[in-house]
This record gives sequence, structure tokens and C-alpha cells, in this order.
Amino acid sequence: MDAIRRWITTIDNAVAKTVVGHYFRLEGSSHPKARTGARFMTEIRAGITIFFTMAYIISVNATILTDSGGTCECAETVDRKEDPFCLTDNEYAACLVVLQRDLITATAAISALSSFAMGLLANLPIALAPGMGINAYFTYQVVGFHGTGPVSYRLAITAVFIEGLIFVALSIFGLRQWLARIIPNSIKIACGAGIGLYLCFIGLTRSAGIGIINGAQATPVELGGCLAGYRNEFGECTSHKLGNPTVWIGLLLGTFLTALLMMYKVKSAMIIGILIVSILSWPRNTNFTYFPHNDPTNAGDLRFDFFKKVVTFHDIKTILAVQEWNIAGAGAGGQFALALFTFLYVDILDVTGTLYSMVRFCGVVDPETGDFERQTIAYTTDATMISIGALFGTSPVTAFIESGAGIAQGAKTGLAAMTTGLCFFIAIFFAPIFASIPPWATGGALMLVGCMMMKAVMGINWNYAGDAIPAFATLIFMPFSYSIAYGLIAGLFAYTFLNGSAFILKLISGGRIRPADEDLKEYWTYKLPQNASTPWFIRAMRGEKRFWEDPNKDQIMELNSVASGKGDIDRRESGHQSQPSQ
Repeated sequence: MDAIRRWITTIDNAVAKTVVGHYFRLEGSSHPKARTGARFMTEIRAGITIFFTMAYIISVNATILTDSGGTCECAETVDRKEDPFCLTDNEYAACLVVLQRDLITATAAISALSSFAMGLLANLPIALAPGMGINAYFTYQVVGFHGTGPVSYRLAITAVFIEGLIFVALSIFGLRQWLARIIPNSIKIACGAGIGLYLCFIGLTRSAGIGIINGAQATPVELGGCLAGYRNEFGECTSHKLGNPTVWIGLLLGTFLTALLMMYKVKSAMIIGILIVSILSWPRNTNFTYFPHNDPTNAGDLRFDFFKKVVTFHDIKTILAVQEWNIAGAGAGGQFALALFTFLYVDILDVTGTLYSMVRFCGVVDPETGDFERQTIAYTTDATMISIGALFGTSPVTAFIESGAGIAQGAKTGLAAMTTGLCFFIAIFFAPIFASIPPWATGGALMLVGCMMMKAVMGINWNYAGDAIPAFATLIFMPFSYSIAYGLIAGLFAYTFLNGSAFILKLISGGRIRPADEDLKEYWTYKLPQNASTPWFIRAMRGEKRFWEDPNKDQIMELNSVASGKGDIDRRESGHQSQPSQ
């Protein structure tokens, strides 16, 4: 072991003295702002850790987006009144199989490209991939299951592409901070928790989860989990509820076993649970196989033929650059605008919250203003990857909170994110494996991700009704309306009505009528802090010669280099590593 440690130290010291070490500010490099504790081999190990904690996104994202139907078209001979989801069309089912393979490649490719770019350009240990929650909104609310929603897949992908370009402009001109600040803090927090409930609900369903609940006629939902032969024309289980073995495999191994591993801080807990359930579901001679012989749509045989290839490159056939630019002619202008607005705001909230929590965990952020070095590049990189991801056919790309697992391992530079990107690139060639992961293997991961996102509710101001009720409306409307957009709208409407009414009453009464707990109200303003970084174009308009340089960045790095060093000492003294917060 001593020999291995000496070998690692030798490599760390050698790389630190190179151009690579100087650019990424490794400890021991000649850079005046070298990051304390940043070592080459530590970054590589942390990047691999990040990959294994978020590798589940390859199969989960592909499973969810496949439910949209993509560019697959139902045959004209199918009666859409009798079969609205085109479940009896064999050609449509075969197209969905190809679509899932396309999405496996697309998800791995955009995750590789975006993570590598974030590490190289922004020098941050933060990996990017298609976001959870927003992919479900894209599929089930915008496009609809098998294309039954108000917006076509091609038009929805166009909305994602345009949203990325708008986000680029907002990032470049420094308006992202202001837009994120407009939304009250409790509603921001409730958004994250509401998306968590939304993901949990999806993980319980049959189409993209373990199938423990179904829709019903008498009630909105009911207990499900029966075999296909015991479901009526409405999808309800008439008998033998919870009799499907896939439910129990997904629940016991995909959910509870994964949760047990998470209790012991196993970094790859989710991918381990997914792999165990998947491997058990691959043999064809079981009643819970993912490759059934007697599948009337022949999808089981098609999946198995692709699975046998193990290692291959599957090029994207159906979803590459399929944007629909005739927006007015599509007849869904209002829904298109709503989807575009929701994509934009959710991305602003998600990226802002995740990036801030991760750079704070790294110790490179100003705690008062939320500014950090190369923040414009970081936000612009993420926004650019949203548009590139749309060309690949995927839902919006965002920063992943799982990056915290690598930061806890000591990651401090972009080398970790670049390593994660290289791992995703290698995963492209294992598409047959990732395409053969059944939904009951990923349903547990969805529920557990939702559980982790729910911890954000502790940050909601429950002491004042004007903050708590709008946050609660946001929280419950997302899963109950099956829409992130409607949840956000409900929360903003409730906040505006309650606090606007209180303000008017206070104004009319000359301050005599005011809420009982007004002193507990959360502070809100549309203005940025006075010491926040001024956008570059404003500095240019003022005539500053070096307007592209942030005058506060040296102060930010100086403050946080001390905080980072103290954090390293604290972690070593306490004998454990702190966990990221979102």
C-alpha cells in the first residue's frame, strides 16, 4: 500500500507541474490561485465516483422519454378511440424499441459532452445530464403518453432548443440572477420537493416504474400490480392485486435494498439496485423476464436480439435534429409557450440551486451574493448543452446534485467532471446493456431520488401563512396535477393573491390591519444585493476598459480559499465528509 501511495503522490506532483496542473489550478502548480487539496489522482477517482452515482440516468431517462412515443407514428388502421395509446400496433411497438435505443445513445452522448465541457471550460467538478423531473414533465404533460398530449414530440424538442438559446442570452447578459430572485424563496424550495413527489409518483406507476398503482374509474388511483390478464379495458386490476412478480422484485431489491445501501453511504447504491433487478430480469425462462417469448407485439424478441450484442455502437436513427419550426401551423401555440416558459424557469431554478449548492460545497462561492468564479461560463455552458441536447432528441440538460458524491471524495476542479464525461462516452458502446434495463428496475431509483429531493421542505418558512400556503400549493399541485408547470403557477398565484391582498389591506388601513405573524414573513425583493457582481455589459456601458473581468472575483476566491482550507481541516478532524445540500 505504501508503494501505491508513493506512486500516486509521484503522479500528482508530476501533473501539477504541467500545463494541465496550471490550467486546472492543482495544488503544487505554479498558479497563484491554486486550489488547496486539488490533486490529479483524487480528481480522477472522484470523477469515476460521480459517474457511478448518476449512471442510472442513462436507463431511467431513456425509459421515461420512450413513453412519449418520440417520432413514432401509430398506423392509420388503429382505432384511436378504442386504443388511444396505440398498444395493439406491432409496428409502433417495434418503433418504440428503436426509440429507446436511440435515447440510450443520446443520453449517454449528451451527458459525456456536457460534463466534459463543464469541467474543461468552467473548471468545476459538476457533471451534467438530462434532468430528472423535467424529463417527466416533457413526456407526460407536454407530449403525453405515446403522443396523446397537447404538443407533438417534434414541437416539444423545438421548445427545448429555443429555451436553451434564451438561457444562453440570460446567462451572458447576467439576467439569470435577477430572474431566479423574482420567485419567493419558499416557492423555489417547494419546486424541488414537488418535483421529488412527482418523480416518486412516476416510480410507482406501471409505464415507467414498478407498477404498484394504477389509474381507476371510481377513484383517481388504486392499488395495482396485477398481471396483464387481470386488467380491464381501463387498466384497472380486477383481481390478483400485487400478484405480478415484477412488482415485488422492483420493491424489495430495486427500492428497499437500494435504500439499505444508501443508509450505509454506498456511493453506487442506485446503480447496484438497478443492476441486480435487471440481471434477474434477463433470463427468458422466468415469469418476470424483460424478454418474454409470448409477447404479442414481438418486443421481447427484438429486445433480446439487441441485448445479445452486449457491446456495439447504436447510431441515433429517429430523433436526431427533428425540430418542427412551423410552430403556428402546428396549432399548439399556447401550449408551446407554456412548455417553453416552464422549461426555462425550471432550468433556471434547478441549475441555480444545484450549481450554488455544489460550488458552496467546494468552497469557491461568495456566501452573501452567491457569485463564484467563471459563473457566466458555467451557466452558459449548461444552457448551450440544453440546445445541443435538443438536437440529440433529449429533454433539458442540467447540473446533477450527485456531483456532491465526487466533491465529498475531494474533487475541486473540472478534471473530475471531465473524467465523468469520459465514463459516459465509454457507456455509449454498452447501449445493449442499458437498453435492457426494465422499468421495474428503475422505478425504485425514481422513488428514492424523490425522497432525497423532499428533504428541501425543511427550508420552507412554515411560520407564516403567506409563505407556507403558496409553498404547499406548489408542492401538492405538481404530483396531483401531474405537471410541474401547473404546480409552479398554483404557487405563484397563491403567493400573489395572499401577499398582494395583505399589502392592499395594510395600505388602505394605514398600517392598522396587518397579518398576525407578519414579522415572521420571508424577506422578498426583486433587487440584487449591492455587492453582487455587475453584469459585464453594464460594466462595458460604464466605459470600464477591462469590462470582461469581474472586479469582485479576487475577493471571492480569497474569502473562499480560507473557507475551503478550513473545510478540509474540519473534514479530516471529524473523520467524515459532509454531505451536499440542495
